[in-house]
Amino acid sequence: MATVSLTERQKEKLKQLPKEPGVYFHKNREGEVIYVGKAAILRNRVRQYFQSPERKDAKTRALVAEIYDTDWITVDTEMDALFLESEMIKRYMPKWNILLRDDKSVTYVRIDMKSEVPYVSMTRNPEDDGAEYFGPYYGKAPIATALRILRRIFPYYDKPYNGRKTLNTDLGLTPGIEVGKTTPKDYKASLRRMISYLKGNRKKLIRELEKQMYEASAKGEYEKAAEYRNQYFGLKGIGTKIVFSDKEFLDISSDQALGELMDMLGLEKPPVRIEGYDISHQSGKNVTGSMVCFINGTADRTKYRRFKLHKQQNNDPESMREIITRRLHHLSDWGRPDLIILDGSVGQVSAIREIVGAEKIPVIGRDKSGDHSKNARVRIVIPKGTEDYEMVELMPDSHIAKLIARIDEESHRFAIQYHTLLKRKDALK
Repeated sequence: MATVSLTERQKEKLKQLPKEPGVYFHKNREGEVIYVGKAAILRNRVRQYFQSPERKDAKTRALVAEIYDTDWITVDTEMDALFLESEMIKRYMPKWNILLRDDKSVTYVRIDMKSEVPYVSMTRNPEDDGAEYFGPYYGKAPIATALRILRRIFPYYDKPYNGRKTLNTDLGLTPGIEVGKTTPKDYKASLRRMISYLKGNRKKLIRELEKQMYEASAKGEYEKAAEYRNQYFGLKGIGTKIVFSDKEFLDISSDQALGELMDMLGLEKPPVRIEGYDISHQSGKNVTGSMVCFINGTADRTKYRRFKLHKQQNNDPESMREIITRRLHHLSDWGRPDLIILDGSVGQVSAIREIVGAEKIPVIGRDKSGDHSKNARVRIVIPKGTEDYEMVELMPDSHIAKLIARIDEESHRFAIQYHTLLKRKDALK
């Protein structure tokens, strides 16, 4: 079997590859992440890149020629690898992930909870239709497999409900509203639990199901208790999203950004919990704010929060001050951030500098100078001393720039989403 000529460094790395599922990161000589992939067995998948080059297409051979190093994260299950791969691709946007796929391989999961009887489907083109979309996931087959597994735990309809019994009803893959097995209300409650899983809220969900199982049993509601029991053991069976230790995360390329942030800002330790904030409004109307949360460099959507501003005004620094003031009232129940990143320049940072300083929480701003495109430069504002500021222009391909851009993108998207919702409600009055 023909193989690619490997350096001693690469040979050593291939020997270290584990047999667990996970996500791998191919890097070039400059340390840039050029490709992110998932694998059921890391050792087998990564080694395939360097075997039988004559069987690979021209693009894949070009990718392999550029690989200088490979790092990886192991996870509990293939499903965890699917979700983590999606997050890492969204952060790094590696050039070879784009070059080696077409738009048809990008898939979203769509659930319209506003319908009386929602159904779950997959689509390549999310619309502004009020439904919830999850993704993008890269490749239709893996997410289809994940949904099949989840459907055995959380039965759902995969087409618009028509009240007719089908084979899926007999197989237990629908909630059974059509045969009186459950009600639309209870079906939605089950679907919300599946959504919670898709959002990454696995551990909390398992605890809640265990509690509900015992409570229903104590009340003599044995059918409900059985449903909770089946979902509880079903989720336990497919594993939970892994929470990486600081050392494990900092030893790999994917979170080199955390170490770089620590050094650049002079922090005592890497920022495990980073929160990003943004403001959205239309000339001072329907002013909303967003808070997104990244734990160990990856988005934790269960900790996102949104704010409707008490004072509706066209003044972003003052609006940001209101949001952060309200946020600081929840340090005990929401958790304490290790770093706050604002979408804004000196005005926004100076508006909250004093109040976060009193809590000894570091803050920086991202100054996009009016450029809200994906290609906006990553220029950050760092408070210095008591009143001064340092402006730092980051190399766009650096780990730290990609992390900050990813957090900023999420906070902007989340703020716009809530602003649009309020604008719609206002139009219906």
